[in-house]
Amino acid sequence: MSAASRVWLFDLDNTLHDANPRVFPWINRAMTDYLMEHLALDEAEADALRMSYWQRYGATLLGMIRHHGTDPAHFLKATHDFPDLRSLLVFKRALPPLLRRLPGRKYLFSNGPQAYANAVLAHIGARRNFAAVFGIEALGLQPKPQPRAFSAVLRALKLPAQRCILVEDSLENLRMARALGMKTVWISSAPGKPACVDVKLGSILEIGRAAWLAR
Repeated sequence: MSAASRVWLFDLDNTLHDANPRVFPWINRAMTDYLMEHLALDEAEADALRMSYWQRYGATLLGMIRHHGTDPAHFLKATHDFPDLRSLLVFKRALPPLLRRLPGRKYLFSNGPQAYANAVLAHIGARRNFAAVFGIEALGLQPKPQPRAFSAVLRALKLPAQRCILVEDSLENLRMARALGMKTVWISSAPGKPACVDVKLGSILEIGRAAWLAR
């Protein structure tokens, strides 16, 4: 299989940038505030419900839709309306040229909303590296690792899973990708290399070491 025939699917948060220090705490706070306001909960109740829906459905949004009839567009906009997103981002400025040198077409495959994903890529200087961006709206509001999320991307690209390489920080998402027939790259400093992982990298800046997967 040639490099031109295989495509890369990149996760966003904690793969292309480090969301843990600032971005995720901001989003979690915004979601808790949203639940407090719209469900008339106190902070502890709202925070517990946010976590419960995330653990049960894979996304707080899905719990809000299922149990409260929340408008997804309103929820996503309200919880990702950063006053200064750029100041919260932690990323490697060397990443865009590394992605340019990586053989094969590249797409973003994120559980985050479309506008947020595009904004992050623009701020880190990597938007031009990606042929298209698939946010949660493009996935039919079904987050990874739900099979329907993967199916939505594969249908849009008109590709079989065997022609894709998923680059992720989440082992759960990589397990699903491998089960579907994708190649997998795990971005992690954790010990060990599970069977669902083809290549493990300590940093996204090592992505060149996975270039052989595109052959």
